[in-house]
This record gives sequence, structure tokens and C-alpha cells, in this order.
Amino acid sequence: MRRPALSIALLLLLAGCTSSPVDGGGGADGADSADHWRPRPGTAWQWQLSGKLDTSVDVPVYDIDGFDHTKATVAALHDDGRKVICYLSTGAWEDFRPDAGDFPKSVLGKGNGWEGERWLDIRATDVLEPLMAERLDMCREKGFDAVEPDNMDGYRNETGFPLTADDQLRYNRLIAELAHERGMAVGLKNDLDQIPELVDDFDFAVNEQCAQYGECGDNQPFIDADKAVFHVEYELPTERFCAESREMRLSSMLKKYELGVWREAC
Repeated sequence: MRRPALSIALLLLLAGCTSSPVDGGGGADGADSADHWRPRPGTAWQWQLSGKLDTSVDVPVYDIDGFDHTKATVAALHDDGRKVICYLSTGAWEDFRPDAGDFPKSVLGKGNGWEGERWLDIRATDVLEPLMAERLDMCREKGFDAVEPDNMDGYRNETGFPLTADDQLRYNRLIAELAHERGMAVGLKNDLDQIPELVDDFDFAVNEQCAQYGECGDNQPFIDADKAVFHVEYELPTERFCAESREMRLSSMLKKYELGVWREAC
């Protein structure tokens, strides 16, 4: 989950940076295996979840909203040689999604800090698994190479449910399994404390603000496993984190909170 901005002023403190691609034997963006794509450390990327999609950024990986974009958009990015990640919220309900009415009130918890969003009761896999499977089917049918499931650390937040670390591990592994069954790679979003337990289940990581909070070292298991860590900062200038990012081989950039076109790569 994007960390909620504390004020309008914070939204004006722009941040974003990406590392240069690293050739991992399968090209700059990683390797294709018999089952799914696996991005390598240092792979450059663009993350755009708002505004008109700008496909001119010269990077091998795009991360875009799965609901907002069509099969044709994904195909056009493929034609340009890009891999494409499908952004979905799997741990929180969003009232603006077309399937919002399919979620019973019993699984809707407290707000997560973003308008129209509420935490989900991830213990209720009998309810959530088929709903998430449908969303992942959508990503697959549109041709996405991978999935970025958001809000994957509810147990560390005030959700309205007594979620435990074990609940989170079970749910996150379920989401990874559903993605892999559909031939797509899957990234672990934030959830730093559980990286040692989950690094083998996920193909890459997506991290927000690890430099600001002194947490980037927690992503090392992914780098050690030759898996990309796609990282953004929002409030630190690039000179405050790019040197460390390059040393660690993080795929880092400075972005604005709204995750529009603008980016500043390391």
C-alpha cells in the first residue's frame, strides 16, 4: 500500500528513482522460464497508476493498474519489448472497482488511509479466494506478465480484525499460488518482516520508502535470490538514496504519491 500522505504539503515533496538494467542472462529485464517471468536485480521500471498512460519511458518493465487498462494496451507494451505488471489490491476493498459489490460486508474492515478503501479480513479465504481468482483471471486474459498485489501487510495495521502473522503468511502464499497457477510472476508488496519466510514464494518485491525508514537492508533476501526489488521513494531527494540503491542493486526511483507519469531514476 502506498503510505498515506500526512498532509497536502507532503504530496508536494516529490520523490522517484530507478536503477539501470542489469543483464541477467535473459536480457535486461530478467529471464522467462517454462512457467513465468523472473525479473533480475537492477531491472529498471516505470510505475504509473494515475493519469493517461505514457508508454514512452525507456524501461523494460511497466507496472500499471489491472482494471484501468485493456488487453490492447498490454499488447502494445509487449510490442515495444516491455514486460507488464498488473497492479491489484488483494488485501483491501476499493469501492470504485467494478466488482466492489461482490464483497460481503462481513469481510470489510477499517479504512486503510486511502479514500474509498477498507482492509479485508484475509482469514476469510472461502470468500476472498474466488474473488481474487477472478481478478487474477482478468490479469491473465489481458496478457499481463506479472501481478503486484497490494495491501499485503494488513496484520501490521489497524484493520478491524485480529489478524496474525500466520494469517498474513497463509494469505500471501495463497495469492502467490493463484498467480503462479495462471503463469504469471508475482511480487511481494512491502511486508518487510515476512520477507525471510516469503522470498521463496514470490518472484520479486515492490517496496515503498525503505530508504526513508532505514529498511532497505530488509530486502536483501530478494537480491541474494537474484530477484528484483522494485523500489520507490516519495519524500527523499535522489541524492539521499540512489548511492545505496545502486550498491544494493535495487530498482529505485523517485515518484510522486499519486504515481502519475513523473519519475526521477537513480
